Order: sequence, then C-alpha cells, then structure tokens
Amino acid sequence: MIKQVLQQIISYLSISCIILIIISCENNTNTNKDHLVFRYNEHKNIGSLDPAFSKDLADIWATNQLFNGLVQMDENLNIEPCIAKDWTISKDALTYSFTLRNDVYFHSHLLFGKDSTRTVKASDFEYSLNRLLDKQVASPGSWVLNKVESFKSINDTLFQIQLKQAFPAFLGLLSMKYCSVVPKEIVKYYGSDFRANPIGTGPFKFKRWEENIKLVFRKNNNYFETDKNKNPLPYLEAISITFLPDKQSEFLQFSQGNIDFISGLDASYKDEILTADGKLRTQYTQSKNMIHGPYLNTEYLAFYMDSEVPEIQSELLRKAVNYGFDREKMMIYLRNGVGIPAAGGFIPKGLPGHNAAIGFSYQPETAKQLLNQFKKETDIETPRISLTTTSNYLSFCEFIQRELQKIGLHVNVDVIPAATLKDAKANGKLDMFRASWIADYPDAENYLSLFYSKNFAPNGPNYSHFKNDLFDTWYQQAFTETNTKNRELLYTKMDSLVMQKAPIVPLFYDEVVRFTGKNISGLGINPINLLDLKRVKKTTLQ
Repeated sequence: MIKQVLQQIISYLSISCIILIIISCENNTNTNKDHLVFRYNEHKNIGSLDPAFSKDLADIWATNQLFNGLVQMDENLNIEPCIAKDWTISKDALTYSFTLRNDVYFHSHLLFGKDSTRTVKASDFEYSLNRLLDKQVASPGSWVLNKVESFKSINDTLFQIQLKQAFPAFLGLLSMKYCSVVPKEIVKYYGSDFRANPIGTGPFKFKRWEENIKLVFRKNNNYFETDKNKNPLPYLEAISITFLPDKQSEFLQFSQGNIDFISGLDASYKDEILTADGKLRTQYTQSKNMIHGPYLNTEYLAFYMDSEVPEIQSELLRKAVNYGFDREKMMIYLRNGVGIPAAGGFIPKGLPGHNAAIGFSYQPETAKQLLNQFKKETDIETPRISLTTTSNYLSFCEFIQRELQKIGLHVNVDVIPAATLKDAKANGKLDMFRASWIADYPDAENYLSLFYSKNFAPNGPNYSHFKNDLFDTWYQQAFTETNTKNRELLYTKMDSLVMQKAPIVPLFYDEVVRFTGKNISGLGINPINLLDLKRVKKTTLQ
C-alpha cells in the first residue's frame, strides 16, 4: 500500500512538468507557465468522461469542464443561457422552445486522419437526448426525461421539448451534465470508448488520461463564452487531476502547495486546519483561503414507518428523539462548526421553501415528557431502538446515543458497510438508519419526493415509507402551480406536515467548504458543489 501511494505521489509530482513541457512546446517559449495550470485531486478514479454517465461528483466535476448543455446555473442557482441563447415557454408550461447560438464549436479532433471541428446544431441535442433514453446505452441519467413527451429539432438553431405535464423545475434538470450535447459522429466512431475519448464544447478539451494516476485537460481556444469585459474564457491554460486515494496525503500535498484546492472537511485533517469554531488556524491564514456556504444536502436519521416495532410506530417517541439532542453542540464538537444545525425541517437552508421555524429545537424536558407518555400508553418500561449507520457517521450516532440515554431512551448503534446499508434501507430491513439527501436539481420538490407515497423504496426514494393523503394532494398540486411564491408556500406546508408526523430526524444541512491557495481567485462556491473552472485565475506565488 505504501509503495503504491509513493508511486502515485511521484507520478503526481511529474504531472505539472509534463503539462509545462506541452505548453512550452505549443507556445514555443520557455516561460514558466505553472500559474496557468490548476491542480486538484480526486480520491477515487473517475468512472467515465461521457456526460451520459455523470452520476458521481467526481465525474460531474470533470465533465463540467468538457461539455455544455442548453442552459446552465450561476452561483445562486439561477438558470442562465448556455448553448441556448434564449427560450420561450408556452402558457400551459408544456412546450419549451430553445434558440441556439450559431458560434458554438465541438472541440477540434483527429478523426479519419484529419483535424476537424464543426458547429453545434439542434439535431445534436436531439441525438444527445435520444441517447439518454437508449436502453443499450443504459445511462443512469435517463430519469431526467421522465416528464418529457417528445423533443425535436425544428431547424439548425431551434430545438423544442414537449412535456407530459407541467414541471416548474424542468430547466434545472436540463442544466445537469446528463443533458450535455455530444457529436454523433464521434460517439458512433468510439462507441463505449467515448468515455475515454470525449469531445465536447466546454472551456477545456481532453488531453490525456492514465486511469488512477492522472488526467489532463487543455484550454479550448475556440470556447464561445466571454467574461463581462468580453475577454475570452477560460483564463487557465490547463487542468491537472491526480488520484491519491488517501485524504491525509491529499491534505499534505495541499499544505505544501502541490495542489491548488481541496473540497470538504475530513476528520483526518479538520482539527489541523480549523479551530473549534470553524476558523482557519493561524499557521494557514497567510497562505490559504477558506470559502464556505450552504450545500443542498440534508443529513438525517429515518424511521421505517412500516416497522412492527412499537417505538418506531409511535409519533410520541419519534418526536422525543427529535427534541432529545443538541444539534448546535453536535456541530461544534464533531464538525468544527461547519454545517448548519437542522432546526428548520427537511428542505435545506438556501433552497426556496425552507422555513427555519418548522423544525425541532433542543428541548430535553419536552423529550422526557413525550417518552413518559409513550411508556404509559404502551406499558413499555424501557424503550429501545436500534440505529444503523456506517463508520463515517459513527461519531454522530454515538453522540445522539449518549444524549438520548439522558432522557431515558436506550439506543443500540449498529455499524455496517455503506453498500449493505444502501441495500437494507431500500428493502425495508432497518427500523432506523442514518441517511443523506443531496439534491439532484435545485428545487424543493426533489426533497419532498422522499415522502410521496407513490415513491416507496425500492422503486423510489421514499425510504421511510411515509404516507399521508394530504401531503400527496399538495405534492401533486405543486406540479401545476406556476406561481413561484405559491409553489414555495406549498413546499413549506408539506415540509411542516412531515415534521409534525416526524418520520425523520434532520441532523444538519451541510455546507460546501473549499480551501485554496492565496494565489487562486474566481473559484467561487455554489449550493450544488459544482466545480466551475472557466473563470478561475492563478497567479505566481510571491
């Protein structure tokens, strides 16, 4: 293992040299171009560079540099033009008509012995979306078109999509990397090997990939977007990605300046870089920056509502659990203050529909009263529940276990592998379990779908098997509500109803945390933790 890590580090350290040689040769200069190479690390190998398979965050980060879709999101989750320069939506909200730019080119490539490229046409989007639906391709992103009746290219610059039913979040779905445009002739030529020979329209183009070792992208000099001053994007010359699997090794490389940024807060280094209240430690303030903000991820515990265990069936006990531990204290001790205590329901902070007043606060006396009432009604003298988790979240579950012990509730914590937990919760084999929900698209409907009765797992994301007729009615009503404010009110009412029935225990709303060198600017941050490098600048260190 040590030999493998050392080999990866040696290989990693050579990447910038390789890129600089490439840049130097192409520009016929010996000038140091290191400040034009952005370097970051992935902990596991990227599975595919084909956007139709951009399911995991590592894949999404990579394909976001290579591909574009009809629309995109800004840092505040607003939908903006991309390859589509504008669009119209019919009054019944069923027909979307997109007018495409005529200056977007696929990356230059060598095919049939010649270097070629061409402009993107509406027919390319028709092909790309049909590819998502192709069962032989088996894209995990086919679900984004579940509400689509049909789509077609009207002419070279007009693309039209017809929905089966109105869906307010549809443009958000189209911003996902699954919906990126790809060139038919290249995909047909490479077949399944398109995963390692990607041709897109993005700000960077594919250069080199040695799986589990390194991945290199180069600047796309034909890219169509500019900054506010009409300067061409991107600013960087190259992106270098390494694959050190150990997070502590990654942090060491970052602290030594060998990579330019790390994302997230891992237990292996959180106390090294942050104080207990979430501030950068003194030794890092001169060389590093920290940026953080809301992340559309809710961490929670779930009760399986079809369980035959009396404690799980009891609304009194479920509420006692929600009142019985201090979320703020938990975040300070276990996350160095990074993350927002979940006192406002299931919809996370930063998403329309969130209401900070509808959740549970720390009220130990109320929790004791509810537990005593449960004992009287059931004649169960010593209430017990089993909570199943993975090793990554054991510290959180043990904290809750100790706190609930104080109110008289015995909690047994079981630790199982992540894959086992995933299968068991989908098939109703766990009475209570830890889970998280990261938004697939930035609309609260994505979160509320976990409580819609027709989404019972394993055929949907309703792992708790929560069922409420009024909730279902409101959920269906939200699809036809075209007024944004009215729809947000409906979302809040649904979330409030869920909290009243307490099928879950919201723990915290996660935050995106990024650490960069002082010489990095323009990286930004967003609630879906998308890595966008087209506006990043890197200067030489003084």
